[in-house]
Amino acid sequence: MRYFLKLSYNGEKFHGWQSQPNAVSVQQKIEETLSIVTRLPISIVGAGRTDAGVHAYEMFAHFDIMEPVADKKRFLTSINRLIGPEIAFHDLIEVSDDAHARFDATERTYKYFVTYEKTPFLFPYCWHSPSVLDIDAMNEAALLLLHTKDFTSFAKLHSDVKTNICDVREAGWEIMDMGSHDAQRMPLMGSGIVFTITADRFLRNMVRAVVGTLVEIGRGKLTLDGFKSIIDSKDRCAAGASMPGNALFLWRVKYPYI
Repeated sequence: MRYFLKLSYNGEKFHGWQSQPNAVSVQQKIEETLSIVTRLPISIVGAGRTDAGVHAYEMFAHFDIMEPVADKKRFLTSINRLIGPEIAFHDLIEVSDDAHARFDATERTYKYFVTYEKTPFLFPYCWHSPSVLDIDAMNEAALLLLHTKDFTSFAKLHSDVKTNICDVREAGWEIMDMGSHDAQRMPLMGSGIVFTITADRFLRNMVRAVVGTLVEIGRGKLTLDGFKSIIDSKDRCAAGASMPGNALFLWRVKYPYI
């Protein structure tokens, strides 16, 4: 039997999604939990591989098991109790034997959160910009991403991917009111902005590199023509710095059958 797990996680304490030696990963933690509950060795395949510190509002992973899960609600309760507070399981979905959490995903959406107000309450989940960014200029540049195919300029160097071609279908910034200092509410934060990007696939470190380059435009340190030149150069060294992972969320994963 093959199942999809729908889950979310706070990536702050994990060294990314993928299992690796000498570091605790999300994948490792989930596999250990499933193996304890099922009393079988369980391995999982995720929809993507988020970097260290990156969060997931929505993530899917598949695993195989010899016998069907008799009580889905009880199973989810058991693994949620055991996994700890940083990971939450939301659904267990029976799928066909050839369904694949990574290869069957038709698009993925990421969000990057920026706050203009320094606050101790949201700093793990937002990047603090001490100055207001030019959102119109950043959106003008973001539109170019919809007409770009080769994202080599925003790809991590020396990665093992076969192609840097991506189909970006949505890219833009919007203003968000993320809370208020009302005495009747917890004072979370004031004004901020969020970047949303959707594509069929993403390269390692791509979103953080794109955001870092757009922020340079928002600061007035890079022009639209300069942004075009960076894309055309196919040179990672030409683009902006990679933004911190703590403000990045894998937000949505889309499948044709879910």
